[in-house]
Amino acid sequence: MPKKILVVEDNELNLKLFCDLLRAHGYEAEPVRDGRDAMEKARDFEPDLIIMDIQMPHISGLELIEQLKADEALKAVPIMAVTAYAAKGDEERIRDAGAEGYESKPISVVRFVEAVAALLAGREHGESEFGT
Repeated sequence: MPKKILVVEDNELNLKLFCDLLRAHGYEAEPVRDGRDAMEKARDFEPDLIIMDIQMPHISGLELIEQLKADEALKAVPIMAVTAYAAKGDEERIRDAGAEGYESKPISVVRFVEAVAALLAGREHGESEFGT
């Protein structure tokens, strides 16, 4: 059974790229275009990993990460944050919110796929890529 990955991304091209990449590597990818739908989708889909855009309209990815980590049913699901606006201190803020992984856009395809595999492997072994 393929690993299930929820992709929360408001940019249509990035959403398609991420989902196509994940599917090409044997994962089941579920797109979410509006962050306001992310919590409900995550509960219904029961993902093994969540890929979260940080800069979105209506609700920030940071807020969503905090909500997901505060939810009993979802807090164990690793989250990989992706953002195009990587300023000094952003990665630390994102990790402090609860994300186990972080990639900046534009993504490196190889690095993106490796990061996904590492986070999923860490979940299977009860740990994250960063030992948290």
